[in-house]
Amino acid sequence: MSDASAKNPRALSVKMTRWQLAAMIGLTSLAVAVGWGAWRDMILTGWNDEESSQVLLAPLAVVWLLWLRRERLAHWQYRFRWVGTMLIALGWLACSTGYRHDHYMSWETGAIIMALGAVVTVAGTDALTRFLPAVAALIFLVPVFPSRRYLISRPLGAATARATQLVCELFRMQIERHGNLLIVNGVNVSIAEACSGMRMVMTLLLVSYVYCFVMPLRWPVRVLLLVASPITAVLCNVIRLVPTVWMFGNASTQRAQAFHDFSGWLMIAVAFLVLMGIVRALTAMTNGKLMALRPMERAI
Repeated sequence: MSDASAKNPRALSVKMTRWQLAAMIGLTSLAVAVGWGAWRDMILTGWNDEESSQVLLAPLAVVWLLWLRRERLAHWQYRFRWVGTMLIALGWLACSTGYRHDHYMSWETGAIIMALGAVVTVAGTDALTRFLPAVAALIFLVPVFPSRRYLISRPLGAATARATQLVCELFRMQIERHGNLLIVNGVNVSIAEACSGMRMVMTLLLVSYVYCFVMPLRWPVRVLLLVASPITAVLCNVIRLVPTVWMFGNASTQRAQAFHDFSGWLMIAVAFLVLMGIVRALTAMTNGKLMALRPMERAI
């Protein structure tokens, strides 16, 4: 036993007992039950609103990020568990205030903080520090209010319309553009109709975030990919929109709409491929030096 461990027994790495696991599950379930109205609203919004579809994918992203860091459980330290109690109180305050004042983001964020505080109350702050990327991914559970989402989607939608026109012209398609309105074969196709002003933009941002933390990348590369995620979203939507516009101009509305809905989810795989291409390009440009990691640098 080291001197530090002898002086601070709470810093010893110990395994979670069955009773502790049961207590964590029970307390977390209670926290979810208290804020169930907010959790229910998040689930229904993600299910019914395609532009908030990242809500349905966020739990999978959190589980994936937790699984990749599961080896950290071997060196767990139960400390500062009082922080969890403070998080529960803070979450309840935010949830209660948001509910009374119809502020949905506060209401739903507070429910998430309460559940997170329940975990920390039993497991300690290592649940935050050792799994920080997974904890941060919880923010994608909160649907973005349309007026705020459009602050992002509107300029990206305009850029998408211009880029789509350019690509369509390269393929010798007869197309005109008036603002966000594209005209192909005499048929008006609004970006709002074919892509809902960058529909699924938050989902594509979630894909970029997850990719940054499932790959062993240096922090400068992660920051670069996160900053460039809006560009990735535009690129993926152009790839989706070019055939969608062609479908609206050359096929029935029903077939075009079906293709539009299917291609939206296909863009998740496309986004991963685009990010892989960016990383490979950076690796080639730096001769692998920017991407090379020492064994312990994958820590976060």
